[in-house]
Amino acid sequence: MTRVSYAEPLAAWRLTFYAPVASFRDPFFPGLTRGLPVPPPSTVRGLLAAATGAPCESLAFGMAAWSEGEGVDAETYHPIDAGGANPAVSGRVRAGKGGMTLRMRPFHTDVHLTVWLPGPDGERIARAFRRPVWGLRLGRSQDLVHLQERVGVTLVPATEAVVGSALAPTTGHDVPYATVHRMAASVSTDRLTSRWTDYQWCDSPAGRYPVRDAYEDVDYQQKGQALWLLDP
Repeated sequence: MTRVSYAEPLAAWRLTFYAPVASFRDPFFPGLTRGLPVPPPSTVRGLLAAATGAPCESLAFGMAAWSEGEGVDAETYHPIDAGGANPAVSGRVRAGKGGMTLRMRPFHTDVHLTVWLPGPDGERIARAFRRPVWGLRLGRSQDLVHLQERVGVTLVPATEAVVGSALAPTTGHDVPYATVHRMAASVSTDRLTSRWTDYQWCDSPAGRYPVRDAYEDVDYQQKGQALWLLDP
């Protein structure tokens, strides 16, 4: 992994995705189905790895995400009994013994995700999306995501830019209504270890603000966009 100095323009690929429905569970609330407002960087890394077929992708990338709507769905959970002397006959926990339970699952609709992939690794991964190795999903296995745009751009160092819906480090800007979310930056390939990081994100897209250690995609939606390259 190569760290970026934010001192010079940087060639990158901008990939835009759309998911009709997606949900992102907050693991800090065990036993509950509280959702995150945006996909964690670890989820996006899984999307990139699905395209390339690699066990993981560790480049630093920028991302912005937002959704047009949200809702809550009722899901039926069937706990599995894996205990007992003979695990081979284990099955669903019986009713009255802590079995079937109903939980509410928050979800987002019309999810929009933009990812900026810099440098040679970014070009390699962007090329892989022409013919992904695995199916593209955002969040759960049934949450399919579609690639809408793949275009080469130049990122320029910025001290002021449109913050928009970009995911930023807590030191990246001082938008007063930004909220801080603790999310997984990366997950080990055996899924036993996660690295957690605090990020800030704006529920409503923010206008131009002073930014720190940021780049700007000046051609994004004809108004520019601040972005931060997030390390794994």
